[in-house]
Amino acid sequence: MNVHEQHRGRFVVRPQRDDATVVLQVEGDLDVLTAPTLGTYLDIALADAPKTLIVDITGVGFLSSAGISMLVETHRLTERGGISLRVVADGPATARPLRMMKIDEIIDLYPTLADAQSGTKPQ
Repeated sequence: MNVHEQHRGRFVVRPQRDDATVVLQVEGDLDVLTAPTLGTYLDIALADAPKTLIVDITGVGFLSSAGISMLVETHRLTERGGISLRVVADGPATARPLRMMKIDEIIDLYPTLADAQSGTKPQ
């Protein structure tokens, strides 16, 4: 796995690739200022056409509508390309707004990275 980090204030994206899976671990505030940085990482990840793309936002302390829109757009692109998008979100800053906006009805949410990697959704 190769790991590169992009630091933007408190915002960090750590991409990892293992076989046919790309994992983007995101930390910090995902808002209108940082969503374009995540978008760049998503574009790069999708250009490699992985079988599975996991976006781990458990390290995100604030998730704005811009961040949510980025995830919805990524879902649209992955669905069209036959790529499995799995979002790791747990807690009030990430899972709660996604569930409140019913994003969990279109994007597969997982509580842990291990669950997302195995594809095991909790009951």
